[in-house]
Amino acid sequence: MSERTFEVVTYGCQMNVHDSERIAGVLLDAGYVAAEDGTQADVVVFNTCAVRENADNRLYGNLGHLAPVKQAHPGMQIAVGGCMAQKDRQTVVDRAPWVDVVFGTNNLGSLPVLLERARVQQEAQVEILESLERFPSTLPTRRDSAYSAWVSISVGCNNTCTFCIVPALRGKETDRRPGDVLAEVRALVEAGVQEVTLLGQNVNTYGVEFGDRGAFAKLLRACGEVDGLERVRFTSPHPAAFTDDVIAAMAETPNVMPSLHMPLQSGSDAVLKAMRRSYRSEKFLGILDRVRTAIPHAAITTDIIVGFPGETDADFEATMDVVRASRFSAAFTFQYSIRPGTPAATMPDQVPHQVVQERYERLVDLVGETAWAENRKLVGERVEVLFADGEGRKDAATQRMSGRARDNRLVHVRVPDDPQQRPRPGDLAEVAITYAAPHHLNADDGLIGLRRTRGGDAWAARQAGNGPAPTALGLPKLVRA
Repeated sequence: MSERTFEVVTYGCQMNVHDSERIAGVLLDAGYVAAEDGTQADVVVFNTCAVRENADNRLYGNLGHLAPVKQAHPGMQIAVGGCMAQKDRQTVVDRAPWVDVVFGTNNLGSLPVLLERARVQQEAQVEILESLERFPSTLPTRRDSAYSAWVSISVGCNNTCTFCIVPALRGKETDRRPGDVLAEVRALVEAGVQEVTLLGQNVNTYGVEFGDRGAFAKLLRACGEVDGLERVRFTSPHPAAFTDDVIAAMAETPNVMPSLHMPLQSGSDAVLKAMRRSYRSEKFLGILDRVRTAIPHAAITTDIIVGFPGETDADFEATMDVVRASRFSAAFTFQYSIRPGTPAATMPDQVPHQVVQERYERLVDLVGETAWAENRKLVGERVEVLFADGEGRKDAATQRMSGRARDNRLVHVRVPDDPQQRPRPGDLAEVAITYAAPHHLNADDGLIGLRRTRGGDAWAARQAGNGPAPTALGLPKLVRA
């Protein structure tokens, strides 16, 4: 019998992306193999999001498309996991009875058993655990990148934002011990990873569970002592719990990057109160001022929701004022959509769609103008770029590769025509910025200095099919994508 192949389709946030790496690792560990591009997988797994309505629509659209495909491929299986599965377990089976397995956020490791049970019993298997049995980082993981990795420090959330369903789906915050986090980081670096992003629903409350409110700042400093770790990022903090010891750790730890993603959600104090966000615009702007005082070149990004129930014209103008004052280098902007099960879903004064659309377009224009102004300040400056996967961009005159500056801005860099002289994904180079657009920078004068790295070596080894062997103790497995 030939090996069964799989494909994982991911919706949603970075936490879901990392969960999909674990799903892939669990399947590989059970003997499945990743499907080649352009081929039909024997098992298709959807890792879902419950935050945005559009994710629901896309999921059911894709499930509908797969129904005749499955009928034409005897033995094919479809699994639905993640946040929406956790919330709407029976709805998935009712709307798409050809789905074989529904599993939740707390039992990723059960997927191979559920698939086999569905195959033997010839009926859908629905298994949702309401609480976490073990921290998911103990599961085998297929990392998408050889040189950059997500590292979860906590799961769940103790906040009660009225628009958010996440706490109900992922539970109360559960923190990993610092020693476990650092052991994973060191194992990744040993395997060639040189950039890690620390993940949590609210990273700056890390440590509260085990009684150390300063644990996150200490963790950042400890990452600074890991030899060979070039870059440390984190997402996402909450303004209400953001403390000066974290700012000091960012400023004083050389491998902690000068970038900060700080969700604003709204600039109106009245809307923030209705959202149950326990800070106000003055506090938010004060945090940004202190960050920029300690780290003058920090790039700050954010999340903003437009059209929350009860939002007036004045409330929206307050958001625009805060955006102008904040000088964000980018913003993820969202139109509010009702999510059943959240307090906001039943609030009065839902804002008409046409009003939300008009406000949204004005906000997007302002964010673009602000980001472009911030980017233009970097023209003529030198920045260090970590090159990313992909062949880059090519036009009639210029071969380019893309990567991220230390402040996380996207940079397109002119590189030599000779492939042997080009950077590999994972390599580092200093470049001079020659052009700024709202969402990227160009460095058309080429490489000032190229540094071959262990990350680049790891990428090349994976491309050649000689990637690092799986690590022990449930730490990440790096296998060829």
